[in-house]
Amino acid sequence: MVSEHSDDTDDEMSALALKILVAGGFGVGKTTLVGAVSEIRPLRTEELLSEAGQLVDDTDGVDQKVTTTVAMDFGRITIRSGLSLYLFGTPGQDRFWFLWDELSQGALGAVVLADTRRLEDCFPAVDYFEHRHIPFVVAVNCFAGARSYGAPDVSRALDLDPGTPVVLCDARDRDSGKEVLIRLVEYAGRMHTARLLDSVS
Repeated sequence: MVSEHSDDTDDEMSALALKILVAGGFGVGKTTLVGAVSEIRPLRTEELLSEAGQLVDDTDGVDQKVTTTVAMDFGRITIRSGLSLYLFGTPGQDRFWFLWDELSQGALGAVVLADTRRLEDCFPAVDYFEHRHIPFVVAVNCFAGARSYGAPDVSRALDLDPGTPVVLCDARDRDSGKEVLIRLVEYAGRMHTARLLDSVS
C-alpha cells in the first residue's frame, strides 16, 4: 500500500524547475518584472544610487531611478502543475557583468528586457547570449510616453538572428510577464530539441 505521504514525495520528485535569467540594460525593469511575476516574496539586492555611481551609471531617460541591483534578483513562478521557473535578474551595469557567468550556469534561457528609448543598452545582453548559444527572447517593456515600435522593427534594430522572438510587455503586469516567460520556455524547448536532434543525426 502506498501512503499519501509517498504520493506527495513522488509529485515533488517529478516536478521540473527551470532556471531563467532576466537581463538587460540599467533601469529597464528587470527587478520590476521579477517582482511582478514571482509567487514568493522576491529576493532583492538593491542599493541606493550613490554620487560616486553617477560617474558610471547613465541615468538619462530613467532620471527617477534611485536604486540599483548589485548582485541579483530572485523569484519563482509556477507555470503549470509540475513546472516552475526560478528567475534570476542580473545587474545591468558593466561593472557587475562578472556575475553573469555564474548566474548563467545551468540556465534554460533568458529574457532580455529592452526599452526603446535606450535600445542600445540591451546590445551587450543580446551579444552575451548569442555567443554562448543560450536561447533568449527580447521583451520590449512598453514605458508610458515611449514611442511604440513593432516587433519586426526591434528585431531589425538589434540585428537579431532569424527566429529570435520579440514580444511587447508591461513588466509591472503579472499576466504580461508570465506570457513572456511562457514564450521563452516554448522557444528554448524548440532550440534544445533541435540541437539534440542535430547531435544524433
